[in-house]
Amino acid sequence: MLLIKCPWCGPRNEDEFHYGGAAGVAHPANSGALDDVEWARYLFFRPNPKGLFAERWSHSAGCRRWFNAVRDTSTGQFIGSYRTGDPPPRTTA
Repeated sequence: MLLIKCPWCGPRNEDEFHYGGAAGVAHPANSGALDDVEWARYLFFRPNPKGLFAERWSHSAGCRRWFNAVRDTSTGQFIGSYRTGDPPPRTTA
């Protein structure tokens, strides 16, 4: 079982969390004006890199807060986590 570090609660088992997608994806300013193709692109098209990737996570079985985490997608290892709006942790990878 993986340990994920919640910025508020500390390290917890992965089954307490829910994945929320890529971090830093802004909701369209005028979403009502988007056509179907633009809306689909916003909803479904996301980066899928091999290596370090910033993601959104929710501590759904704990404090219920959202936060960001940097994870190496090739190994599954969490590099660090941080509160939304804070700068990402420094990495050596």
